[in-house]
Amino acid sequence: MSRRPDIVLLVLDTQRCDRLSCYGYSRPTSPCLDELAAEATLFRRVFATAQWTIPSHASMFTGLYPSEHATNQSSAALPSGIPTLAERLREGGYMTAAFCNNPLVGVVNNGLRRGFESFLNYSGLLTSRPNQAGAHPGLISRYRQWFKGRLAATLNRIQNSFARSEFMLEFAFTPLMVPIWQTALSFKGNTPKSLSDAARLLIERRGVEPNQPIFAFINLMGVHTPYHPDRRMLERFAPDVIRDREAARYVRRFNGDVFGWLAPFSSIDERYHHVLSDVYDAEVATQDAHLGVFLRRMRESGALDRTLLLVCADHGDHLGEKGLVGHTVSVYNELIHVPLMVRDPDGDFPRGAVVDHPVSLRRVFHTLLSAARLASGVERDRSLAQSPAADPDGGTVFSEAEPLQNVLGIMLRRQPDRARARRFDQPRRAVINGSHKLIQTGEDQVELYDLDADPRETVDLAAMLPERVEELQARLSAFVRRADATAPLIRRAEGVDDPTVQRRLRELGYLE
Repeated sequence: MSRRPDIVLLVLDTQRCDRLSCYGYSRPTSPCLDELAAEATLFRRVFATAQWTIPSHASMFTGLYPSEHATNQSSAALPSGIPTLAERLREGGYMTAAFCNNPLVGVVNNGLRRGFESFLNYSGLLTSRPNQAGAHPGLISRYRQWFKGRLAATLNRIQNSFARSEFMLEFAFTPLMVPIWQTALSFKGNTPKSLSDAARLLIERRGVEPNQPIFAFINLMGVHTPYHPDRRMLERFAPDVIRDREAARYVRRFNGDVFGWLAPFSSIDERYHHVLSDVYDAEVATQDAHLGVFLRRMRESGALDRTLLLVCADHGDHLGEKGLVGHTVSVYNELIHVPLMVRDPDGDFPRGAVVDHPVSLRRVFHTLLSAARLASGVERDRSLAQSPAADPDGGTVFSEAEPLQNVLGIMLRRQPDRARARRFDQPRRAVINGSHKLIQTGEDQVELYDLDADPRETVDLAAMLPERVEELQARLSAFVRRADATAPLIRRAEGVDDPTVQRRLRELGYLE
C-alpha cells in the first residue's frame, strides 16, 4: 500500500466567494489563493449547508445536512452516535490536529473537537499553544500545565454560558463589556501563529510516527468582524478609512456594535456600504498575505507535494446587500455560495480544472475520507473527485437557516415589529437545481432566482415561473421529510433549556 497523503482542511471563516479574484472579483484581493487555484481544481458552484459557523462545520465534519445532525444552535451538541471526520481519520491511522481561531468551533462544548488528538485554540479567554511546557518539562512546567488545565476548564464553562445564554449574550453586547471581551477573548485568534504552527507540524512532523499521515484542520477568522486589517491593505483597498475621519469613525462604531454584527438589520447608507465593503476587501487581502507565507513554507519544504489541501469557507457575510448585515439570517448567495479548491498530489483533482456543477459543502467529509482511503462505497460516490455525471445528488443542493434562538430573543425584545415584518423569526431553506434557486421562508413565502443570469438574486421569478416553483418546492418537501425521518435524538447540552430543541423533540415524538 503506497503512502497515504497528509490532508489539510483549511476553512476561511466568513470568506465570501465573490471577493476572491480567482472567482472573478475585479480587485486583486487574493494573489496567493489565485496562485494556489491555478495548481488546483476550482469548484465554482459550492453551497454551504447553513448560514453560520456551527451547523456548517458540523456538516463538513459529518457529511450531513443541519436537520440531520441537529447541531444548528449554539446550545446544541453533535449527537454522540454520529462519527466525525477526525474520529474516522484517527481510527484509520491518521494523526489528527486542529489549529482553530473560532471560539464557536474550538471553545464551546458542542462536539466539534471530537476526534482530534491535538486541538490548539488561538481564541477564547485562554489560548492553547504547542510546546509551552518544553520537550522535557520539569516540575514547574508540569505544575504550570496542570494549573492551566484547571483554569481552562473554568474559563470554558464561563465562555459556554456566554455562547448559550441569551441573557449573558446580551450582557456581552453592552458598551462596558465589548472592549473587555474583544481584548480578553482574542475573538479572531491569531492567523499567522496558527498557520505557522500548522506548517511546523506538517514539515517537521515532531511526535508523528514514521510513515503516519497527518490530518490538519485549520480555521482562520481573518475576514470576520471586527475589522482591523493591515495598514498596507487599508491604504490599498480602503484609503477612505485613512483619509476621511468620518469613515474611520464609522468603522470604529461598527466594530464596537456587536449586536449590529449579529442582528441582520442594516441602516447603513450607500457611502458606508462602500466603506464597509472596502474594509472587508482589506481583510481578505491581509489574510491572503498570511496564507502566502504558509504556502511558501509548504512548497519550499516539499510538504505541499505530499499533502491533499482543500481550501473552502464555511459561509459568507452580508455587507448591506438586501438591507442585511452579518450572517445570522438568510440563504442568499452572499452567505451560502462559498469558495472551494483542492490541490492534490495524487492527481485525482486535475490542476487548473474548473467544475461548474452545483455541489454541497457537506461533501468535504466524503472527499477527505476518500483521499485517506477510508471511505465506504457510498461515501466514495459523494467524493468531489467523482465526475459530475455520476453525482448521486443529481446536482440538487440544499441549505438551511434556522434562526439563532439567543440572537432572535434579543431582536424580538429590541425591535419586535421589524424582526417579525421581515420574518427573521422564521426558518429559511434553499434548494438549488440547474440554474435555479428557490428560497422558502416559513411555510409559505417563496422566491425564485436564475443564478446564471442573476447571481446577485435581484429579480424574483416566482410569479413568472410557477411550474418551476412547484417542482422545486416538491424537492424541498421531500428533503425535509427524509431529514425528519432520519434525524437523531438531539442530545441536549447540560443546563440548557432551548425552545428549539424542545420543539424538535416534540416534532420527532420524543416529548409530549
